[in-house]
Amino acid sequence: MQFIDLKAQYQHLKHNIDQNIQTVLDHGKYIMGPEVAVFEQKLADYVGVKHAISCANGTDALQLCMMLLDVKPGDAVFCPTFTFFATAEIIGFAGATPIFVDSDERTFNISPEDLDRQIAQVLSKGKLKPKAIITVDLFGLPADYKALEKIAEKYNIPLIEDAAQGFGGDINGKKAGSFGTLATTSFFPAKPLGCYGDGGAIFTDDDDYANMLRSLRVHGKGADKYDNIRIGINSRLDTIQAAILIAKLDAFPTELAARNQLATAYASALGGKNNLNIPYVPKDYLSSWAQYTVVSDDRDDIMTALKAANIPSVIYYGTCMHQQTVFKYLADQQGHYPVSEKLAKTVFSLPMHPYMQEAEFNQIIHALTGKSK
Repeated sequence: MQFIDLKAQYQHLKHNIDQNIQTVLDHGKYIMGPEVAVFEQKLADYVGVKHAISCANGTDALQLCMMLLDVKPGDAVFCPTFTFFATAEIIGFAGATPIFVDSDERTFNISPEDLDRQIAQVLSKGKLKPKAIITVDLFGLPADYKALEKIAEKYNIPLIEDAAQGFGGDINGKKAGSFGTLATTSFFPAKPLGCYGDGGAIFTDDDDYANMLRSLRVHGKGADKYDNIRIGINSRLDTIQAAILIAKLDAFPTELAARNQLATAYASALGGKNNLNIPYVPKDYLSSWAQYTVVSDDRDDIMTALKAANIPSVIYYGTCMHQQTVFKYLADQQGHYPVSEKLAKTVFSLPMHPYMQEAEFNQIIHALTGKSK
């Protein structure tokens, strides 16, 4: 059994993917070929924004946002502590100071209440300049943008939505990737919309930001790529990956529906089980279910039983950002993160993908409950 079955997905989409790749091989424009522009427009249309600017990976997408906003030493950038390392890494890479924020106990996403407290604390100390907020749509569920955008507006701080896991999710029909000042995503193969390598994108409605990002991703180029008007990086989505993503984006709505059907089946089978808490989705929210993550104080025993039944399970994430070795120098500057630390000790994720067979699902449920569907 696969945790995320990319082989099954490929078999379903093989004809269109192979055809798109062959088209690229035929025209030979492997860097910034025509498929890149086609994909960017399709992506922008799907998310509901004016501009989608592709790049080499999701980490670069966040780094380009740091460059765009001129994040530098002396700046504070706020982000969740319960997240993947890249979220905090790009803050440190810019020379700024990451200010970590605790999680909401039910959604696992960044806590608006703790974010407000952390910003107020930084301002009261007066040593750092609040420069940006990075939120993460963890495990497929968009963060609480009604509250978060109010806080960003209150303090006049740009908000960056990391929708790498949330792509396809929405709040009242407004898609992940369309919140905040800027938004990013990743096309890492395991993401809800993934390619067969690395890739990423940035979303914005701001024309000036879009033009700047298109320059920054290609060495800071001007109208002529050999006239560089600023310092940039080399971060381009290659044409073959764009061709693959075009085929996958066409199939994505169907896959998203299947993910939600599977999540509903999990909830029905596992809800009410005493030693297992299933994911919470607020009213009017849609998750893209990048992961199906449950919580249990008996995590180790359950994961051992799953392994014995040849069922994969994964811990996302066992170490918070404030606990990372590289950020221990910040210990005296940071607060306490009881919710995130508890999540790190109790969460684990079950297989989740749109091509799961009924027999596989029954095997998982039987291993967890002793009963079939």
